[in-house]
Amino acid sequence: MNCRDIFERGIKFHHYCNTAYPLRANSLAQYELHNEQDIYNCVKQNIESLDEICLYVHVPFCQARCKFCEYVVLNHPEEGDTDKYVAHLLKEIELYRQIIKDKPIVGYDLGGGTPSYLSIENLQQITDSIKRFNLMPGMYLSVETTPVIAAKDLDKIKAIREMGYNRISMGFQTVSPALLESLGREGSKSIYEKAVENIRKAGFDRLNIDLMYGFLNQSDEDFANTIKYTIAQGPEFITLYRNRYKGTKLEAESQGVTLYKVNRQYDIAYRLLKEAGYIANNGKNTFSKIPGDMGTSSYLTKRVIDATSYIGFGLGAQSFVGNYLAYNLGCDNHKLDKYFAYIDRGALPINDIADMPLAEVRAKAISVMFYFGFISMKAYKKRFNEDFREVYKAQIKFLKDNYLMDFIDDDTFMLTDYGAAHLYGIIPLFYSERSIKEMFAMSDRWLNDAKGETIYLEKYDRKKFDAPSVAVDLLVFNQDQTKILLINRAEHPYVNKLALPGGFYKPDDLSLEYAASRELLEETSVSIDITPRNLIKVTSTKGRDPRGWVISVAYKVTVDETTVKPLANSDAIYANFVDLSALKKEDLAFDHWEIIEYAKERE
Repeated sequence: MNCRDIFERGIKFHHYCNTAYPLRANSLAQYELHNEQDIYNCVKQNIESLDEICLYVHVPFCQARCKFCEYVVLNHPEEGDTDKYVAHLLKEIELYRQIIKDKPIVGYDLGGGTPSYLSIENLQQITDSIKRFNLMPGMYLSVETTPVIAAKDLDKIKAIREMGYNRISMGFQTVSPALLESLGREGSKSIYEKAVENIRKAGFDRLNIDLMYGFLNQSDEDFANTIKYTIAQGPEFITLYRNRYKGTKLEAESQGVTLYKVNRQYDIAYRLLKEAGYIANNGKNTFSKIPGDMGTSSYLTKRVIDATSYIGFGLGAQSFVGNYLAYNLGCDNHKLDKYFAYIDRGALPINDIADMPLAEVRAKAISVMFYFGFISMKAYKKRFNEDFREVYKAQIKFLKDNYLMDFIDDDTFMLTDYGAAHLYGIIPLFYSERSIKEMFAMSDRWLNDAKGETIYLEKYDRKKFDAPSVAVDLLVFNQDQTKILLINRAEHPYVNKLALPGGFYKPDDLSLEYAASRELLEETSVSIDITPRNLIKVTSTKGRDPRGWVISVAYKVTVDETTVKPLANSDAIYANFVDLSALKKEDLAFDHWEIIEYAKERE
């Protein structure tokens, strides 16, 4: 299968083709181990082969499970569960300590869930247990909290800082009261401001605030207001998390959210954060106000850049160590009983473990590397003892030829601005052959543009545009009139259909011709001054656009195809010249087939 096909399918299946790998919980079933001794031997051999490792402790407790949460979190834990959980967690850590011994630990996170949900005593026990490992100096020990706990329990936040945690992260997610309510999350500006105040009082000078975007019910204005408000709170770091939908209570809404909306909201945040002095390279979601600081914890930084192996302790925790990928008990049912039972009899509490072939190990590691938007040649060489440029020649050529990625120095292969907007088509290029086939099979079953359009239209606000609205459409033919420039739509309606470049006439456009030139440039990167002489047709039929009454003003131009390089921007997935002879009516959005036919007849 060629790179173009894989790239385009990944773009269409963008809710699943992200930095999380594999695509499904049972994707790697053919590589799983089931004999308890085989599992132990695999864990032991892989850990012993490492020069260094990262540790993660998972706390599966929250005040309430948010609808966007994809992690292992218990709903309404019973009294005594937290104490019993920590007691077993400490035993699990000791089981692994016997294998890890004095191996250097280069990263550690205490996450969840909500670690600060635990008592100070339990947090201290966990921390003391971790500190008995060979922690390397200079690490950031990172911990997570919620705004509600940080606002209400200053003593606990102070205690956490005194335990040695020097980076703290909490999620605002949004400041929109309506969106917070719809997500099942508690929050308000007064809570957020008190939380930040208490975190500063506790002595933290590295505060990260998480924000989420890409929700069906989230407007651009709401998201921009959230960004501006968060900047005003003065955190050192701000991390943007796209809602991934997979495995959440909101999964049914996913097809109503297009990649165009996701990228548009990221661009809003990127511009506002950059203006405020927060820096991140292309495709990176954590923005830092401290020069030279990646903004992420040591644990995440080592995992992403160097593909350093990590062990997850706790209910449902993930481990990626050497060649194996494992998930602890509780990953499937979010229950404690089996996790406790395994630990009580001295067994590693592993639910699934896959002893993966090289292709799967590479795919997992590279998917995670894209969290920072680049791949380090040195880190790849150290992890796999092979040359990235040799292994991925075809992918590198495709990415460079299409302005998606490039080498910014001898070591760093980085996303371009254009590539960052098309990340979800890039990641699958590095999947294993097995997972590429899986992606196509899953997307064939799952993708339903008509269903997505229905979901989208239910939330579409017609009042944003006057009725009738006016749109401009561009017919850009090559010199011999055998090809026409078309885009692949990234937004509903008619998502993934071919269409003429164009869009709505906006209040600040100087004229329809100005709007036509602007839309052509925004969607295809082609710059042409449209004049009234280029006018070819006005279509005012009601019902031509499912969003409402939209009048189309179409302009026709002829260009030398050899001098024009279309490059999709704005709400287009890609832009290309298409042979008119191969074009079918069903491939086109709106009434663009009739407009093209009309233009051909006028020749």
